[in-house]
Amino acid sequence: MKIKTARAIYEDVAARPTPPHKKPLRPNIAFRTLLKVVSDAALLPVKHSFKKIGMENLRRDEPCMYLMNHSAFIDLEIAASMIYPRPFNIVCTSDGFVGKNWLMRQIGCIPTQKFVPDLTLVRDMLYTVKTNRTSILMFPEASYSFDGTATPLPDSLGLCLKKLGIPLVMIRTRGAFSQNPLYNNLQLRRVPVEAEMEYRLSADEIAEMSVDELNALLREEFSFDHFRWQQENGVKIKEPFRADGLNRVLYKCAHCLTEGEMHGAGTAITCRRCGKTYELTEDGYLCATDGETRFDHIPDWYRWERDCVRNEIVRGEYALHTEVEIAMLVDTKRIWFVGEGTLAHTADGFHLVGCGGKLDYKQSPKASYSLYADYYWYEIGDVISIGTPKVLYYCFPKGEKDVVAKTRLATEELYKIEREKQRK
Repeated sequence: MKIKTARAIYEDVAARPTPPHKKPLRPNIAFRTLLKVVSDAALLPVKHSFKKIGMENLRRDEPCMYLMNHSAFIDLEIAASMIYPRPFNIVCTSDGFVGKNWLMRQIGCIPTQKFVPDLTLVRDMLYTVKTNRTSILMFPEASYSFDGTATPLPDSLGLCLKKLGIPLVMIRTRGAFSQNPLYNNLQLRRVPVEAEMEYRLSADEIAEMSVDELNALLREEFSFDHFRWQQENGVKIKEPFRADGLNRVLYKCAHCLTEGEMHGAGTAITCRRCGKTYELTEDGYLCATDGETRFDHIPDWYRWERDCVRNEIVRGEYALHTEVEIAMLVDTKRIWFVGEGTLAHTADGFHLVGCGGKLDYKQSPKASYSLYADYYWYEIGDVISIGTPKVLYYCFPKGEKDVVAKTRLATEELYKIEREKQRK
């Protein structure tokens, strides 16, 4: 999938007016049916199977909150097929509206900025439930998984459920990540996809639970490991490109500790510094081609990288400085490329300088619990996104070094450290 882009002068883009807010629409049956037909067609190549649990408890005219784990674009098609014919609105990243604002609103999408505090979204969700009497589909992780395990959830999620006062329904997918992992450059694998929809909590049960209890339950619901699922279910991925781009996730050599020199291609990932090579097997395991296998499970390696990043922060050694190409989102007309600059990330947060010094933006480490970071974003390139409810800056790192995953990990760990300081 691509997105509309154009080049412009930074001052002109920064001066563009903020579009007026629009309330969510209740999607009519024609657009719900269109979404269902398109989704079913997209699912035809996938040997998908669906299961519903306890859904007889949801009244026909009763709105609910659908929470779904986020693995790949196919998630939306699965949800649309399973939920039909019920009306529902979709909480969607604002860049998804670029070039197709009218259509996105007709099918019920509610725009929001990823990992940016957004009080307007809460009001839109309340309007959807109370006025439109429509359900809400939300991917609370807000971003695709890098390593096949859950990404952090916002602490506000439990409170949001209590404010909405509607039942909670969980949609869980298995196989979607294995079919199209984010690191693999949109190359699809032949993997069966399954999903289940479960009526999890009634409105009364939610009212009786505390916010902390709800958040704990949600963390448990979003505890998964797609590589472990593949291994335990004997799913074979035989495609010869299954390790392409794996260096985006496993960016640090577990043997010589060098960063940015890993290279994933074909079925193997190799450190260009020390030559250590791992094979990614058809079963989803890592196996060293020679000598010690330090990590045979990709999420274990990624978890070790997280620990390394946290230790760097604690020692005062963490710092990112990278040259970037800069794009901006200020409306839904297009993504505006405005020039080049430098992105820095340290214990003080982000600092983006560019466009001949005319752009100077800082973001505190307390601003967000995670980071909008993506691989091969809209087929443009790997990206780091920061910003405010009014403007987003998309930073495309230059050079061959993989910095996106480490920057997301550092953002999450810096936020945790700041929260720990507050509690003390």
